[in-house]
Amino acid sequence: MDEIENHRKEIDDIDSEILRLLNRRAEIVIEIGKVKKNEKVEFHSPEREQEILQRLEKSNPGPFPSEALRAVYREILSASLSLEQPLRVAYFGPKATFTHLAAMQQFGFSAQYIPVGSIKEVFDTVERGHVNYGVVPIENSTEGVVSYTLDMFVDSDLKISAEIMTEISHNLLSLAGKKEDIKKIYSHPQATAQCRDWIDTNLPGIPILEAPSTARAAEIASQDTSAGAIASDLAAMLYGLKVLQRKIEDVINNYTRFLVISNKHPSKTGRDKTSMMFTIKDRVGALYSMLEPFAKNKINLTKIESRPSRKKAWEYIFFVDIEGHIDDENVKKTLEEVRKECLFLKVLGSYPSGQVSK
Repeated sequence: MDEIENHRKEIDDIDSEILRLLNRRAEIVIEIGKVKKNEKVEFHSPEREQEILQRLEKSNPGPFPSEALRAVYREILSASLSLEQPLRVAYFGPKATFTHLAAMQQFGFSAQYIPVGSIKEVFDTVERGHVNYGVVPIENSTEGVVSYTLDMFVDSDLKISAEIMTEISHNLLSLAGKKEDIKKIYSHPQATAQCRDWIDTNLPGIPILEAPSTARAAEIASQDTSAGAIASDLAAMLYGLKVLQRKIEDVINNYTRFLVISNKHPSKTGRDKTSMMFTIKDRVGALYSMLEPFAKNKINLTKIESRPSRKKAWEYIFFVDIEGHIDDENVKKTLEEVRKECLFLKVLGSYPSGQVSK
């Protein structure tokens, strides 16, 4: 016991030193904020944040895990930035949705989060300058692309400034003491679809009622002791529900990709992705001609998706993600070649490739 107490005393001393250094760091952040304000410099620098996180992960000798280190510093950076000016972030709400969770993963707990009622409203809120950033879902690894988000980029001048890769884990929530007491389940159709096998096996015959979001499902269940909801841990905490069963999704490694939209153009990090859209001329081999420059210049396409243009029958817009930054010479050269072969080409942004977070 004496040995344990000695180690605990050592930990207490270390914690006190960490606290002292955090406050010293905050004092310097405040001074930097004053300089930025005087010189009219943008108060938020995502590139600087990425630089800090990558440097710390690279120099981390362990045993403290790098993923946990990133999470800790995400909150340190978020709290430090709030001393200058809190970030305002709009997201496709309501509170406790997976989009809300993704936004917090990207910007930390100290940002100000504004839930809005639609993906279009996220775009509008950012375009009008009411917030610094917006967060919208773009695709799920099992359910596919969110077409409406793609469509919004056709007429918007906003850029993709980051992507967030989040593991989606569904839980059965309720006020009830056990799952056998549940008489009906509420959830968003996509969440229900991702948990269908589990529901059929564990709660066969239970009515499944549609809710506009998993968070709204949790809110409904918080008012009915016979109801269950399929939603997140955050929803359980926010609405005072018990987690009766965790991870009820049928497919493990279920991820959703979210996009951060803004008027910003992130600088190169060396680990970047570029998104674009284009329409092609209606002729034989047109799509091949569009894709050939990417292969010739050794650029990897990580995604290609087509959508009706809605302006002309049978005309399609192609959405493409590639590895690399718009400032890379081979990317510039490729886009110059591609532009000659298409009717319309629009770069949606170059941004750091997102890391999968659980």
